[in-house]
Order: sequence, then C-alpha cells, then structure tokens
Amino acid sequence: METSQHRAPDDSVIEVTGLHRHYGSGASGYRAVRGIDLDVRRGELFALLGTNGAGKTSAMELIEGLAAPTEGQVRVLGHDPYRERAAVRPRIGIMLQEGGFPGDLTVAETGRSWSGLTSGARPVDEALELVGLLGRRNVRVKQLSGGERRRLDLAMALLGRPEVLFLDEPSTGLDPEARAAVWNLVRELRAEGTTVLLTTHYLEEAEELADRLAIMHRGRVVTTGTVAEVIAGRPSRITFELPEFTGASLPPLTGAEVVAVGRRITVQTPRLQATLTELLVWADRHGITLDALDARSASLEEAFLAIAAEAAHEPPAETPAVPTARRRLIGSAR
Repeated sequence: METSQHRAPDDSVIEVTGLHRHYGSGASGYRAVRGIDLDVRRGELFALLGTNGAGKTSAMELIEGLAAPTEGQVRVLGHDPYRERAAVRPRIGIMLQEGGFPGDLTVAETGRSWSGLTSGARPVDEALELVGLLGRRNVRVKQLSGGERRRLDLAMALLGRPEVLFLDEPSTGLDPEARAAVWNLVRELRAEGTTVLLTTHYLEEAEELADRLAIMHRGRVVTTGTVAEVIAGRPSRITFELPEFTGASLPPLTGAEVVAVGRRITVQTPRLQATLTELLVWADRHGITLDALDARSASLEEAFLAIAAEAAHEPPAETPAVPTARRRLIGSAR
C-alpha cells in the first residue's frame, strides 16, 4: 500500500489501523478480527473478501460504526464512526445482509418512513427507480421476492446520496439480470465519486468491480492489492487431451508443472504464452491434435482457492464463541 506521505491528505476516506474485535474473554473468548490494517481511497471500490468465518462481517460492523473495536482505530471521513456517529452517519449509506423492514408496509411506505430518518434524502421514487423497483412501489414488503428485498435494501442505503457506501453481500438472491443492473448502478455511483466498501462471496463480482481488494482468513488480512496484483503470483493453466497413441513424449516445458491423468494433461506455468507456443510447435511437428485445448491466465477464484487451501493447513484459532447477531438496518438509522 502507498504510505500517507505519497498521497494528498484527503485521499484516504477509510483508514483502519491495528483493528481487533474479540467476543467474550479468557479461554472461552474468540478473536474474530486480529489486527487488520486497511486504507480505502476516495472514489474507489474496495472489496473485502474472506473464507468462511474469516471475520469480514465483524470488521465491517466496526468500520460502519455499529460497534466499538476491542483494540485499534477506525477513521471514516476523518472521524471515529462509533464515537462520532453524528458526524459520520449523515454522509454514509449502509446496506446490511438483511434490512429487516416491516413486512406489512408497502415499498413506498418503507421509503417514506426511512426518508424521514435520513438527512438530505433524495425523492423516494428516484431511489426506487435507481434499483428498478418503481413499478413495485405499492407492493407490501412481505410480498417481494428475495432479490427484490435486496434491491429495496440498496435503495434505502442510497436515499441520503452517500459519500461512502457500505455494501454487505449486495448480490445475494439476485438473478443474473438484476445482478448486472446492480453492478452497473455501483459503477455509476463510483464514477460520480462515491467511495464503496463491498463484501461479497461472488468472486466474479469482486473481479468485475473492485479497484483493490483484501482477502481475510481467521481474522487477518492475508493479501491485498489490485486483482492483477493478487493473482500475479499464481500460475496460468493449459489443459488438453492427447490422442490415444501419440508416439512422442511431451517436450520439456521450462518452469512448468505437468500432471497427466490418462489422456488428460494439465500444465501449470508462469509463462503462459511461451509454454503454449512450445506445446503447439511440438504438436505441429509430430502431427498431433491437442483435443479440448484450453489455455487461461490465473483467475481471482483460483487465487482465492489457493489461499484458502494454504490457510487450511494453519493451526486453528481459538474456539469460537457465538457472536452477537448482525444488527439489522432498522435501529441503526441516522
């Protein structure tokens, strides 16, 4: 990460230093967040990813100001989001994993009630139109599909035209068309200058949207950077099938690892173009067709799975206590 002396003083919108969150105490306690540092810059989309139980939701709650850290410091727009809530809350929007809006209210009634608690709220119909729910404004919340409820959660988070937007699993329950629409909306918000901190289980979502990301495991950040930086150290992959009788051995492939299962060959290499060229020249020279040939660079999914596999061999953390339930959006209003 860049250090502060290399950036404009106001470039960091979210600053997290030495952040810890513990549940319980003593032998029965659990350290959910174990000393993480994060820096989110103005106008960027930062994705926080993690293996199951990594602590990303616990960390998000601290950054949003919904709880106080056990140790460490959080600054959002220059303020402590928990202790200086009045200064921070009117300038941020929060989309939690579940909004918890009353089921008997209509979509429009929900918007009006939430608008009354929101500083400088945009018109409710404008917020509903942003997420494609204007045509459902008179439908009761309990009659909405799961995907529509997620879009309602997002609309309410956008009511106050936030400078900083927290999105916790925004695509959960959305069909592909709705997910694409939400991605486009998030891109537009970022282009307008909104800073976005996103958690997601959809690695494709992070790969599509994130300027930078961090991957957490057992309460710690194990890697951070752009998508390209995170996957840079991971090998590319070439797969193909050989004919039943080739009469020739594969050529030596510099720096590559070759695994053969029957006729199926998998090659992992840090030199994708050079290795693929070596294979194609060899195949052409021997008149061999490489069936089902597939060559691709490493993906974020492959990097994530490799990190998870490596982390699985680490000794387990403390036995977890049951953490407090995730606070719903109702009750955390401005």
